Amino acid sequence: MKYKFIRKNLNTIKRVKRIAEPIKEYLKNRFDSISNAKLKQNLLNAIPFWIGALITGVVAVIYAKLFLIAEEGTLYLLHLNKWLFFAVTPLCFIVSWWLVNKYAPYSRGSGIPQVSAAIELANPKKYYLVSKLLSIRVLLIKIISSLIMVFGGGVVGREGPTIQIAGSIFKKINDWLPEWYPKISKKNMLITGAASGLAAAFNTPLGGIVFAIEELTKTHFSFFKSALLTGVIIAGLTALNILGPYLYLGYPKVNHLSWWIIFPVIICSGLSGYLGCTMTRIILFVLKKKSVLNTNVKKMGYCVVAGLIIATLGVLINEETFGTGKELMQTTLLTDNKYVEWYVPLLRFFGPIISFTNGGAGGVFAPALSAGASIGSAVAEWFSLIDSNANLIILCGMVSFLTGVTRSPFTSAILVLEMTTAESIIFYLMMAGLTANLVSSLVSKHSFYDQMKDQYLKELESE
Repeated sequence: MKYKFIRKNLNTIKRVKRIAEPIKEYLKNRFDSISNAKLKQNLLNAIPFWIGALITGVVAVIYAKLFLIAEEGTLYLLHLNKWLFFAVTPLCFIVSWWLVNKYAPYSRGSGIPQVSAAIELANPKKYYLVSKLLSIRVLLIKIISSLIMVFGGGVVGREGPTIQIAGSIFKKINDWLPEWYPKISKKNMLITGAASGLAAAFNTPLGGIVFAIEELTKTHFSFFKSALLTGVIIAGLTALNILGPYLYLGYPKVNHLSWWIIFPVIICSGLSGYLGCTMTRIILFVLKKKSVLNTNVKKMGYCVVAGLIIATLGVLINEETFGTGKELMQTTLLTDNKYVEWYVPLLRFFGPIISFTNGGAGGVFAPALSAGASIGSAVAEWFSLIDSNANLIILCGMVSFLTGVTRSPFTSAILVLEMTTAESIIFYLMMAGLTANLVSSLVSKHSFYDQMKDQYLKELESE
């Protein structure tokens, strides 16, 4: 009986196995086909992001090198004959404005509001408008106009423009995809392009990611995290491999801080946040008043006046007026010269206002950082701070002023952190950003970039 039971069950098992074998084979083949299809789909979706990030990294490096050459040209003119700026600066301001006005009106200014507007327009009904904000023409005029502006001593940066340049690259790649290609979210492409541009401009991958989440979109991160992360990494690595390992600002000392340093940090953060927000309000006010200049002759006259003011400030008062102010940041952070002249914060405050409202291309990211550094230097002198304590206040001033401009405290803190690798002071940087954000929100409800974005959207809808 025992053996008959075993044989019977063995036969049943064999029959079940014979029936299950083809089912197993079918399921295996089906799973493999699904896996291969999914892998192929993911790969096809990723390739445009990778190509865009690679091109962005290369273009960002070329742009950075050209910008450096333009800044060196400014220094060359200073050593050759500083009085030349009374002719060169107005001329450069006119040419910079003329290029933008004639060939790509939406390439003016920073570039971040244009990308934000493009993201908002990235839907089937309004996508045709995006080409006015992001295109190869906009890319080229953005680069040329900003280079001319900074060569003439304009107080503008390349970081905001790099974001619009990257957005233009990603947008064009998306447009070039053939009909048979899997559909890719246009909005995700633009967001990833902007984040990649910031990462390549500052060599700050985390800053690029946080910027995309905090400033550019309200979309849930999980919907585009793979594309965003790979785009930022590829763009950053491309720039890194061409330029070599570098930090935007270097390695300032921030160890052995005094226990009471938190009080100067709060004062500096509140003051810098207030002034950062006030600077943008003045820019918006001037742009509104300037809109009454309804002829090119009047606008050209504004360029001449703006250029002469910048030249006067730079030649007769202090050459720190010219350019992005990166040298000022490095001097105060990396040398024993922690303090600046009392009027330097005023120069760094009004310089971007005059340059930005000229109408040419150029951003306010780097000028905002240098303005914050000069305010931090002044506060450090008030409290007679030296070495690490002074460096901390200067870095907090940078975070706070940038927060006052952008209303993005976490992006500002992470950017400064990655520029200096000062991980030990992340608490102070975060606190500075949050304090500045609170103060600036009392001055104005909306950020500078949001208000500029709304202005661009109105212009596009009225055309």
